[in-house]
Amino acid sequence: MRKVVISHRLHDDGMAVLEKANVNVAITNDGNPKAMLPELLDAEGLIIRIGSIDRETMLAAKKLKVIGRPGVGVDNVDVATATELGIPVVIAPGANTRSVAEHAFAFMFAAAKDMVHTDKELRKGNFAIRNSYKAFEIYGKTLGLIGYGNIGSIFAQMSASVGMKVVIYDPFIKPETITGLGYQYETKLNAVLQMADVISLHVPLTSATENLIGEAELKLMKKNAILINCSRGGIIDEPALAKALENDKLHAAATDVFSTEPVTVDEPLFKYDNIIVSPHMAGQTKEAASAVATMAAEGVIAVINGQRWQYVCNPKAYEHPRWK
Repeated sequence: MRKVVISHRLHDDGMAVLEKANVNVAITNDGNPKAMLPELLDAEGLIIRIGSIDRETMLAAKKLKVIGRPGVGVDNVDVATATELGIPVVIAPGANTRSVAEHAFAFMFAAAKDMVHTDKELRKGNFAIRNSYKAFEIYGKTLGLIGYGNIGSIFAQMSASVGMKVVIYDPFIKPETITGLGYQYETKLNAVLQMADVISLHVPLTSATENLIGEAELKLMKKNAILINCSRGGIIDEPALAKALENDKLHAAATDVFSTEPVTVDEPLFKYDNIIVSPHMAGQTKEAASAVATMAAEGVIAVINGQRWQYVCNPKAYEHPRWK
């Protein structure tokens, strides 16, 4: 029987796809490549929910034919090696787009209204926290979007609908595409950072975007600005963010992602009241979890069966001799 390894259990709908395909499923509950390797030695498929896979592991897993990601982020996969070996990396584009956009939108309102901090204070008996006057209205404020992909475009629509001005920085999008929608296009990241009341990041983690928002960029932002990250940990320099929060250089930050995950209780950012955090769950709504798990599982099974699945991040893998 063919075997598929999963770092962590998928949504039930995804598991049902694997069960119907009649494959042997091994769940490691650990996404460390070394921990998964013993199970991967005789596996044809791998689905990574949390964790990573590196070159060394792929070279050792001689039978591996496909890697699946329940989402679109592949910074935890050595895609170059996978392509070299003819291993397609299956993704689930669009499946959690709205869920992530809604999460960022909720972050924006919660941060603007100081909801999490005042909730904690009221539970301590501090009714007078209502007089802090930290909350502010979103209407008429400027949203700066860093990245205008599927998620960013939905977030832009939501924000414009509540009366925000939308400014976008994305060097991969034509200016006329942005201006044609009634948004403002900026060619310089620093310009957006200086003018926006809310900055939301919607870019993948690459060598070009790692620490994209560091100490210098944070200094450019308005003192009462909100910084939101529902993309990937590592895009924001976390020690620099901690320093900015400690010195009240921002109104607030909100992040769903961290440079090291899973996050432990001693995470340095947790000690600040002016940051809202969530455990990389923006794309984990019932609807999105079902969709990404199903797409990843279907794609992995299809590739194992010799099909050229459409939704892969490295279509050049199909040029490998094993696909001739």
